[in-house]
Amino acid sequence: MARKSSSRRVALPEAQNLSRNRSRRSTTKHGAPATGKGYWIYGQHAVEAALLNPARIIYSLLATKETADSLPDTAHQPRIVSREELDALCGKDAVHQGVCLNVEPLDNPAIVDVIDRPGPILVLDQVTDPRNIGAILRSAAAFGAAALLVQDRHTPDETGTMAKAASGGLDVVPIIRETNISRALQGLQKAGFWVVGLDAGGTRLDRNQLGERRVALVLGAEGAGLRRLTRETCDEIASIYMSGPMESLNVSNASAVALYELTRPLD
Repeated sequence: MARKSSSRRVALPEAQNLSRNRSRRSTTKHGAPATGKGYWIYGQHAVEAALLNPARIIYSLLATKETADSLPDTAHQPRIVSREELDALCGKDAVHQGVCLNVEPLDNPAIVDVIDRPGPILVLDQVTDPRNIGAILRSAAAFGAAALLVQDRHTPDETGTMAKAASGGLDVVPIIRETNISRALQGLQKAGFWVVGLDAGGTRLDRNQLGERRVALVLGAEGAGLRRLTRETCDEIASIYMSGPMESLNVSNASAVALYELTRPLD
């Protein structure tokens, strides 16, 4: 399926149907808070980004004495605890780096709220692993993506695991949650975006061919790839050029390579 490119920015005609979904609270083992509120973010980069995000609702900050001195100077002063207390709170597998922050999940904006932010929009078609989503958010922040759009029903809530993998990207790149991905893509197309589905067998993803088009890049779940209706809604299907013997990449690695290509300077 293809359509003519348009760089004209128009208002979304169905904006009233794009709900302003709110984040739900995490119930995963690394997100279960002792306070009964919100969830715990851990790891220095993730915690620092949350502390510096004015949109974050913060309840408490815990840190070891060694880590406390390296935290940014904000209104939230840490309570000094032992590393063993943080181990018990976050879980034995969590690499907390001596700091933990109890927060509320961020509110999720509507598409109309991010349409004027610079950079491409990343769209995930039923990617469900919170570590992959966190890694994708990290790349999205690194390459200046405008937002991450996900399907609400098949995407995990914010958790400490996701925030740690995002290494601060969770508080930099807004997450849009929509019920229907195909309808959301149609809204982006009407707003002037060129929708590119990333899948094996497509034409080579090329920044020079895309020119100055504003791109929404769609990535499918590992193994399953893009769903049929999502694929048919895309303006084009593209793939990453790989010169080596590997046939595919993990979805988070693929997003990083594709984002580099989309945001590099034109030749």
